[in-house]
Amino acid sequence: MTQNVGGIDRILRIVAGLALVILAATGVLGPWAWLGLIVLATGLVGICMPYKLFGFSTCAIKTDTDTVTE
Repeated sequence: MTQNVGGIDRILRIVAGLALVILAATGVLGPWAWLGLIVLATGLVGICMPYKLFGFSTCAIKTDTDTVTE
């Protein structure tokens, strides 16, 4: 599968996911905070299924540097 979660998006997902999991584990937030595991996983792997479903991507646009346009 092609990654569709870019740099800043990945960092934010990892930080938010870790925060939610820690808050859920300490009992500060309810059981819904365990959904932070999904947010954390998408940040670590770089693939978000809803992004793929809607054709969205936050990855940088890749260009072919081997071709020369004149």
